[in-house]
Amino acid sequence: MRIRLAFLGCLLGLFGPTLPASAADAWFDEVKATATPDQLYRFLYALPKGGDLHNHLTGAVRSEWFWDSAMNQASRGYVYYTRVRIENCAPYGNNEFGGAKALLLFKNIQSPTYAKLSDCSKSEFKRLQDLDAREKQAWLNSMRLDESYEGRDEFFDAIWDRINDLLLNPYLICDILLRNMEAFGKEGLVYLETQQGVEGAVKADGTPYSNDDVATIFRQFLASPQAKATGVEVRLQNALLRFTPNAEQRLRELYAITDRYRDLYVGVNMVGREDNDKGYPLRFLPVLRELRHKYPDINLSIHAGEVDEPNYHIRDTLLLGAQRIGHGVNLITDPETMLRMRNGPYMVEINLISNLLLEYVSDYSQHPFPEYLRVGIPVALSTDDRGMWDSNLTDEFYVAVKEFNLSWPEIVKLGRNSLQYSFLDEPTKQRLLREYEQRMTAFAQRFQKKGWAGLADVKPVTYTFLCKHYQVCQP
Repeated sequence: MRIRLAFLGCLLGLFGPTLPASAADAWFDEVKATATPDQLYRFLYALPKGGDLHNHLTGAVRSEWFWDSAMNQASRGYVYYTRVRIENCAPYGNNEFGGAKALLLFKNIQSPTYAKLSDCSKSEFKRLQDLDAREKQAWLNSMRLDESYEGRDEFFDAIWDRINDLLLNPYLICDILLRNMEAFGKEGLVYLETQQGVEGAVKADGTPYSNDDVATIFRQFLASPQAKATGVEVRLQNALLRFTPNAEQRLRELYAITDRYRDLYVGVNMVGREDNDKGYPLRFLPVLRELRHKYPDINLSIHAGEVDEPNYHIRDTLLLGAQRIGHGVNLITDPETMLRMRNGPYMVEINLISNLLLEYVSDYSQHPFPEYLRVGIPVALSTDDRGMWDSNLTDEFYVAVKEFNLSWPEIVKLGRNSLQYSFLDEPTKQRLLREYEQRMTAFAQRFQKKGWAGLADVKPVTYTFLCKHYQVCQP
């Protein structure tokens, strides 16, 4: 008997106590049960995080950041104008910008574009610097979903067209990327995989940059002391607008760009609203088979299941070779594909706030995220177009904890998945995974030892989404 007890003691010494994981992590249940909303947000803001894998860079910019970045470009000679009135200067459908877009307020253009307009059309625009306080506030509001009646049509058909020429300046792109990196770094993120291309950039005088020029600008920025100081690793994806008439040819071009700049780009993403059936997944199967004959190791993350009716787009997207699924809201309507994805090599990029504001769910009781998480389908939280929602990654965790009662192991798993399923090179991925486990262990131990006093120096930042929907309103 003494020998058996001694052997049991050795096992306990080697492997720790045999308490179930739920008992070992009961401290977090106490946090959820007793924390005020502000305290819970502070906790989740301080929480070490992994990566944000579903991020459209130019949709991840708060309106105020866009404004400041545009103003900062004056020193480089860039001047921007925005439409503040409609004068019906040309017959409907025959405007310089074409069709209904002639009726879009706060469309932004660069000075060379402005110079080509008729005098009447010029009268519709003002320089950003010349906007009065009311016009500036309206400009800021035009870049985000800030009203209850604004949903997916405002998002898909208006906001992106308003941003317009702001996206053509590679230095402005670097500036808004830096603002994202700084904000993400403060909330514990270490990896950002964002969608941003090198094509179409123009100088202040309207002449084009070459793709090589833009790639060099991006490299120099990412190697700069300011970027390094954020502590956030960044890689890029090329995005294909899937429903355009020339989408197959664009896919060929994006594969070539991804291959040419492999130090910057880690994959291709198919984007665009899925209720436009011209972008159906199997449209691209022949060209992808063609491209796989030519290019090795091009990763695919494809938007699929971001619709509010059943279909087989996610199954078909896996057939295309996608490793990650963006959104996956309607995966739950396809049980056979759900079964294939359990404990498998595919991950679903979950965007809780996006799905609510674009009305793919009317409330979180309809969201399938907890079903995926708890039946073993790999998932991770991401922010999608955080600037247009006026939110951050901590908000996604807050929603998940409040609406779905996440456990501590589930929180750890979500962060781990966001690194494990990234398109990073293997050495960097493994380094970030090791550091993540160390950071999470240290965070949990510090909180269990010091409690809220251990977070006294944490200064969380919230935005309007959480304030409106959960009444958590920090400065």
